Amino acid sequence: GNYYNQGEIRKKELEQSCFLLGIPASDVTVLDHRDLPDNPAVEWDTQLLTAFVLKHIEANNINLVVTFDAGGVSGHANHISLYAAIRYKYCCFEILILFLRLGCRVLLLESVNLFRKYISVLDVPVSCLLPRDALFILTEEETEQARRAMRCHRSQLLWFRHIYMLFSRYMMINSLRLL
Repeated sequence: GNYYNQGEIRKKELEQSCFLLGIPASDVTVLDHRDLPDNPAVEWDTQLLTAFVLKHIEANNINLVVTFDAGGVSGHANHISLYAAIRYKYCCFEILILFLRLGCRVLLLESVNLFRKYISVLDVPVSCLLPRDALFILTEEETEQARRAMRCHRSQLLWFRHIYMLFSRYMMINSLRLL
């Protein structure tokens, strides 16, 4: 993420955040490619991104990918590009065969409307009633751990992200669908 030329700062923040979540730095891969700029308004090249993601999946014997759905949760073009790359994989026969061989499954994080996004824990009954393939509801302790991890991203903590951390259902409730 070199948005606003903060690539090195954001890389360190990511590593700090992952450390708080129990993910060692050796398991964190930062992709810095001029054709895949960190910019919420830029759609990434699907084939190029697909090649990077596929290489990473193969090299690390990954059997589960969790990514965004077509809405990208917030409409962020980079998030939507990740969905498009994964979706593209499933449309190419040889890549689909590779996914099947690796036993790799894909879960898509459900984008919800603005009202549901910001009703926090009040979205639990709705999320429980609606169809989905997986539902994660964090405990208070896990939610606070997620907030601490978010606070590591100081360069990105603008006023609206503080509101997000307080009220967004995504801090404690995540519903996913299998691709």
